[in-house]
Amino acid sequence: MNPKKRAITVAAAGTALGVAGLGLIAMPAGAGSEPQLPEVSAEELVESAVTAEHPAFGGTVQVDNQLGLPTLPGMGPLELDAAEVHSNGQDASRLGLRDGSAERTIVHNGNTVWTYDSAENTATKLTLPAEAERKRDQLPRESELNGNPAELAATVLDRVRETSTVAVDGTATVADRPAYELVLTPKPSERTLLREVRVAVDAGTRMPLRLAVHTHGTTEPALQVGFSDISFGEQPAELFQFTPPAGATVTEENATEHHEKGREHAEGTKDAKDAKDAADIRAVGDGWDTTLVGSVPGEMLNQQFGAEEGRDDDRREGRPADVRGLLQQLGKQVNGSFGTGYVISTKVGTALVTEDGRFAAGFVPEQVLIQALEQE
Repeated sequence: MNPKKRAITVAAAGTALGVAGLGLIAMPAGAGSEPQLPEVSAEELVESAVTAEHPAFGGTVQVDNQLGLPTLPGMGPLELDAAEVHSNGQDASRLGLRDGSAERTIVHNGNTVWTYDSAENTATKLTLPAEAERKRDQLPRESELNGNPAELAATVLDRVRETSTVAVDGTATVADRPAYELVLTPKPSERTLLREVRVAVDAGTRMPLRLAVHTHGTTEPALQVGFSDISFGEQPAELFQFTPPAGATVTEENATEHHEKGREHAEGTKDAKDAKDAADIRAVGDGWDTTLVGSVPGEMLNQQFGAEEGRDDDRREGRPADVRGLLQQLGKQVNGSFGTGYVISTKVGTALVTEDGRFAAGFVPEQVLIQALEQE
């Protein structure tokens, strides 16, 4: 089996899946003969897919990642062995992430979020204020990076619908359910490396079942996530209750404490200014041209890793690797009013990291990133 393909078991929706979620991508799932469905306009289909209520359901998601992104030391893998998600369709969900023999569990029930790491046997109980219960920056990061294709597809549709040419391109069978094929193509004014985004929308519930991102020069999707099977129905209530295992180290936090600790963990320093800069990620532009711009602390750029994680010549000589050295190896040096930086390109996206720790990234050509940094 292609190591890039794996099944992720999902038993419901309910977790928010941001743009970093594009790290979980799937092959066409449960495809079959084209069903005969009533005609529907593209505008109606987009609107219903974006606003559809997601009931409790269970299913399996198949994953394939053809991004070609380099693996940097110190960064966790984008792919997992398996993930299981359960939701009651309202205010409770359960997410289980499996990586080898280790498992990380996140249980969200009302104002309480439990996070458990089996490898460390540690658990954290996070209490959310009622009015911020659904805010992404106050939920565990895994709930944004992993979940279901319905959330991902709805997010993408909402962000690019106004800058796209939208059409219904026939029908498909996905996860044994009839679906409409919706295709969004960037308007000529958009500057992007992507050719189109295709979304299979369930004919009955209008919930997105599969999302595929295509780039130029290939017929295969560069990114795709979709269900291979799905069934709707009530989930057992006990799935949304969590009791730490015996001997586990338990920490209790509120939402503010959790957010601050997450920022400190991300940049590996408690320096207040660095923490502020690391958290200051902004979106420049809109639609297909959207670029994320931010900065990382100097400590991260100067960080060294074991020789086994570094460049080939470092490993041969037994020297430790450093982030700046990896940027020089993996990227192309560029200069501008922003200073000196390194551009790393893939077939679907580009990232630019400057010597002073600023960065820009998006599904756009190099020049768009340079302009975004020069405008800062």
